[in-house]
Amino acid sequence: MPLSMIKSGEEATVKKVGGKEDTRRFLESLGFVIGAAVAVVTDIGGNMIVNIKDSRIAIGKDMANKIFIYTHER
Repeated sequence: MPLSMIKSGEEATVKKVGGKEDTRRFLESLGFVIGAAVAVVTDIGGNMIVNIKDSRIAIGKDMANKIFIYTHER
């Protein structure tokens, strides 16, 4: 499922990064690589602030839709 589908406070692991080559390269440079843990800090209107690799990053809904994740079971 895309990263944009999870809510604030939820954690997930990056499964795949989609989009064009430039987009994938950009997202990977931010830390969105396969196997990376990501946690949503806030989600306002589809725009998100996420924790990834000890950094907080703001991304828009269009970018979040290109990051595919699987959620951690609680």
